[in-house]
Amino acid sequence: MGKLWENFFKLRCKQKDEDEIENILSHIPVFQDLSRRELRTVKRILHQREYRNNEVIFNEGDIGLGMYIIEKGNIRITCRQDTHLLAELNEGDFFGELALLDDSPRSASAVAQAPTGMLCFFKPALLDLIERSPVLGSKILFKLAWTIGERLKSTNEQIKELRCGIQQDQKKEQ
Repeated sequence: MGKLWENFFKLRCKQKDEDEIENILSHIPVFQDLSRRELRTVKRILHQREYRNNEVIFNEGDIGLGMYIIEKGNIRITCRQDTHLLAELNEGDFFGELALLDDSPRSASAVAQAPTGMLCFFKPALLDLIERSPVLGSKILFKLAWTIGERLKSTNEQIKELRCGIQQDQKKEQ
């Protein structure tokens, strides 16, 4: 069920190193090619947030403010007023990255399913980073574009599979 939103980039790294946030960031595609120094720079502009069980992170239709990375806990991504489950995400997953590039409304809702800790990377922080450090900002933007492109390709494949399955079912019924 959660294939559309699943973090297929995720590497399950359970080792604990000196800086857990830098370790988490280094496994997120948007940040994985950054040096330790660049990761520390990004880490300084992230916000850490805690959410309670069943607490809404954002609702479908809200203006997107940024990207979220799950440190601990899990999140349900739903649409159509919580009637359609799109994904269940957990530690090491990320979502909402498109909000770093545009101001369109959220296409789904996100709700914590347990006490959840998240790292939040907001668009104003990215814009400020681009202004202060254009090289680092460009690295992040290129990886962000690549990540969104990979998710789009995966989504297109899933849509093709669904359509082919529907067409096959229709032929069988005839």
